[in-house]
Amino acid sequence: MLKLETVQFYKTKQGQTLREIADAFSVSERLLAQENGLRNEPFAGQILRIPNARGNAYTVQVGDTKELLAGSPENYRAMNGTDVFYLGMRIRIK
Repeated sequence: MLKLETVQFYKTKQGQTLREIADAFSVSERLLAQENGLRNEPFAGQILRIPNARGNAYTVQVGDTKELLAGSPENYRAMNGTDVFYLGMRIRIK
């Protein structure tokens, strides 16, 4: 099956944080950083590749689990690019 992928890019502005950009595109900070090889905040004028949106952004709340939100730990890892999971974290869900 052929899968069409639309690549989206964004040019950062002065003072923007990774969190602000991730929130604007409804992707997790970790996935955005991983996609662009970032270890620090982006600099003004940097071109970032925005990962494909696969689901909705969600903030982890008390009682949430990877299984509850993504179906399985493997699905969670595939959608968010990490095994990390903590209260208040912004993640992707289906």
